[in-house]
Amino acid sequence: MGLHQELPVYKASYDLLISIFKFSSHLKKEYKYTVGESLKKETIGLLTLIYRANSRKDKQEVLQEARERIDVIRLSKHY
Repeated sequence: MGLHQELPVYKASYDLLISIFKFSSHLKKEYKYTVGESLKKETIGLLTLIYRANSRKDKQEVLQEARERIDVIRLSKHY
């Protein structure tokens, strides 16, 4: 089992989180504390799920939850 930090999906998700932090700092106040915080929370949760999936033998349940978080993050970009 490799380190979770070395996984391409982890690196991409971490880069996304950094981008969200930068992006949300420029949002209007009304969106910064709703959409911005929601995106941060979902992305941090995604990173946690990637870590969990990497440390388990049976990954299916954790990966399904990760897919659901990705959908939430993807849908949130429309706001």
